[in-house]
Amino acid sequence: MDPHLLRTYVTVARLASFSAAARELGYTQSAVSQHIAALEQDLGAPLLGRRPVVPTPAGERLLEHAAPLLLRMDAARADVIRMVAAPPSGVTLATTPTALGPRVLAALPVSGVSVRVLGRDEIPAAVATGHADLGLVDGPAAPSDPLQLPDVAPLTSHAVAEEPLAVLLPTAHPLAGRAGLRLADLADARWIDAPDAAVPLARLRAVNGGGAFRPALAYAGTDVRTLTALVAGGHGLVLLPRFAAAAVPDTVAVPLAAPRLVHRTELLHAAGLAGAVGELVEDLVGRLSADR
Repeated sequence: MDPHLLRTYVTVARLASFSAAARELGYTQSAVSQHIAALEQDLGAPLLGRRPVVPTPAGERLLEHAAPLLLRMDAARADVIRMVAAPPSGVTLATTPTALGPRVLAALPVSGVSVRVLGRDEIPAAVATGHADLGLVDGPAAPSDPLQLPDVAPLTSHAVAEEPLAVLLPTAHPLAGRAGLRLADLADARWIDAPDAAVPLARLRAVNGGGAFRPALAYAGTDVRTLTALVAGGHGLVLLPRFAAAAVPDTVAVPLAAPRLVHRTELLHAAGLAGAVGELVEDLVGRLSADR
């Protein structure tokens, strides 16, 4: 299967348009149509309906395979380029908004680092494909347990921080005066689903062994201040690392008492570190591991 044809197919399916895919890929619309026809001939099955442009059942199945295949190819290309290219003079760090806790921020150098805030699922791919030199990912975990990360490419991870978790509630909430809260007792509460700015509700269900955890509101951004303002306004609860939940106006941060979880942050990088990237990894891992 020709990867160029596969990439064209994924782009057409994502944009639901041959002309829009042609503009994004820099091809003519005729070339895009030829790519799709060649791929359909190779597989012996129609992949796209034309009016509207939507994947057929066979096309849907191909899409399930296409994203990881293309990602692996991009990661392999980036890995080889890293081996032969000159080490970068600066460092691009991809991070979630809640991975930049006080201790991590204190360990970052004052210059030479560009920071990109991304969604959790985007960061391993960004590091693997060379769009970021390093990544900071975070999430709830049992103390000293590693995070469960997607297998996008061979990446190395280092634990750099473990912080307490807290439930953020508006000050008028009936549970705001508690000394601690059990996750199981909050399954039917009103929650804000903010997968890129707080602990995702899907993760809460997994940790709790089921339960509702139904979202009263969905928040698709990465701005933690906006999220906490939504909590203060009574739109729902969120689970955050305690440093992100502390001192938020009109809210109360109540420690998570059970299950026993921490907010864990890990540093991701590919093999073959050199130059400023290698120096930063050595410095960050050394300083933060000593502080844990």
